[in-house]
Amino acid sequence: MAKKHLSVIIVPHTKTSTKTLSFSQRAMKLLAVGGTVLGLALAAVLVDYVRMNVIRGRYKALRVETAEQRTTIADYEKSIGELKATILHFESYTKKLNVMAGLKSPDVLTAPAGIGGGDPGKGEEPEPEQAPVPSGPQILSQGIIQNLNQKAMSIESNLNSLLNFFESDSLRLASTPSIMPAVGWLASPFGKRNDPFTGAWVMHNGIDISTNIGNPIVATADGIVIKVQTDKYLGKNVTISHGNGFTTVYGHMSNFAVKAGQKVKRRD
Repeated sequence: MAKKHLSVIIVPHTKTSTKTLSFSQRAMKLLAVGGTVLGLALAAVLVDYVRMNVIRGRYKALRVETAEQRTTIADYEKSIGELKATILHFESYTKKLNVMAGLKSPDVLTAPAGIGGGDPGKGEEPEPEQAPVPSGPQILSQGIIQNLNQKAMSIESNLNSLLNFFESDSLRLASTPSIMPAVGWLASPFGKRNDPFTGAWVMHNGIDISTNIGNPIVATADGIVIKVQTDKYLGKNVTISHGNGFTTVYGHMSNFAVKAGQKVKRRD
């Protein structure tokens, strides 16, 4: 019995003779199987190529998103560092206001969860710490944010107490010396010094301000003039009683602009 086969006749455009190719049935089956396998392989390669492109695109997007998140976190950390510095500044400012107002109540001067060092009870005002601004990526913890929130609430409460105090005790504050009596150069502060005449180490119970002759000398707080006199120690001098145990003396004046018994206001 003759074997089945497939013949392919090739007819060229020229006048040359035709060519005939014959394929057996077995060869055709092998060719079909090979073509199918090759097609599946190509399809698998194409699918894998598309999948890798999708993964590569997602990876690039994640890298961009991660870089943006790092930048955002760095900005948050910088803002928190600046906020800490601002809170420390306000804390120092409120402490100064407390001292000026004479508030010594623990519930006013003591702040829970304080930031910074120092012991307010030792009579010296602690210097405010400088909060470092983060220079690199750091972890934003809930504790830091909560601590800042508590400190801000404490300062707000302190300022409210000061506001109530100032509103209720304005008369006493107006009678408390709080400004310099003249514009000039502080030649000698209050405290121990070498006496300019004897050279001995003595206590200087006042402050010396050097200024031009004729420059105004003002009252440091509201009060009543109780003395207008001239003596060998202070020359022409004026004494003002401010009440609440405060008395100020202004000496070495070129002339008098007030008289005994006269009421004066701060900066008069």
